[in-house]
Amino acid sequence: MTLTDFIDRHYRHFNAAALRAAAEAYRDLVDGGGRMLLTLAGAMSTAELGLSLAEMIRAGKVHAICATGANLEEDLFNLVAHDHYRRIPDWRALTAEQEKDLERRGLNRVTDTCIPEAEAFRAVEAPLGELWRAADAAGERRLPHEYLYQLIRDGTLADRYQIDPADSWLVAAAEADLPLFVPGWEDSTLGNVLVAEQLGGGLGRPGPVLGGTEYMAALAEWYARTSTGRPLADLPHIDAGRDDRPPVEGEPPAEERPPTDADAQPVGLFQIGGGIAGDFPICVVPMIRQDLRRWCPYWAYFCQISDSTTSYGSYSGAVPNEKITWGKLDVDTPKFVIESDATIVVPLVFGYVLGW
Repeated sequence: MTLTDFIDRHYRHFNAAALRAAAEAYRDLVDGGGRMLLTLAGAMSTAELGLSLAEMIRAGKVHAICATGANLEEDLFNLVAHDHYRRIPDWRALTAEQEKDLERRGLNRVTDTCIPEAEAFRAVEAPLGELWRAADAAGERRLPHEYLYQLIRDGTLADRYQIDPADSWLVAAAEADLPLFVPGWEDSTLGNVLVAEQLGGGLGRPGPVLGGTEYMAALAEWYARTSTGRPLADLPHIDAGRDDRPPVEGEPPAEERPPTDADAQPVGLFQIGGGIAGDFPICVVPMIRQDLRRWCPYWAYFCQISDSTTSYGSYSGAVPNEKITWGKLDVDTPKFVIESDATIVVPLVFGYVLGW
């Protein structure tokens, strides 16, 4: 029995049924020519999600990623320092003194796994700093992930790899030149390193690394071209010369919408966790429609995997229908919530989509 057959037979109710339905709809979207943007929150890279995500990227089942700065860098850290990581099976029982001992040893704990500071952070910091300084001297500014892509493509760290690069989602993304968006990147170890370099006088300000607003602009262009087949500047105005349209009106009349371009593709969002990695990309649709006043389709699929309890005021706990009120999803957008541990659920969904 294949994994797909197993899920089809046994996953019939509750979260299991939600997993199967979400995986089926994911598969149908991409097999039908649609595109999927995946978001990474939490510590998915340290959880080695790259084992399955890299295969999804290489199989053409993931077409863009929005990740936290931590997930961006931690896949690279694992790539070059995996043998020095330390697993703590009894992490729930650690005392404050034992935690302090881990700090003294340069072991930064993420639940049951410790990232080794010297072998991971400092090993990447030195060659990355050289790229930053060279760009700064040349007056160049690039997005954070572009520097990491360069490290991978140049083979700068290849002799340090401690896992098969086929298991690194960042390597797969760099090879595919996958669109990558990293909002709030400064909230990461390497982001802190950059600011320390600036404060210490080693880099100028604003410096060689672009920020979140540039990522939003890049995301808007990608979404427009992918979902409509047209550049952002060519999308029609929603108002279309009508001054009486309410400011948050949804669809323009059919006669005001652009014809469907041959290379237009529906775009879905597969959200792992919550926070900025999920909220940043999904906001691109209301930004284009309500703020820029250009027409684009709503997201064509939405799935969130989270163990956050549905609650008032929590983004991670917000049900998908709430997103309709914000102009992100439509009434008929396929919507799924799988309330479970993403480290368990995601490989199963990916396996189903891949036909394992």
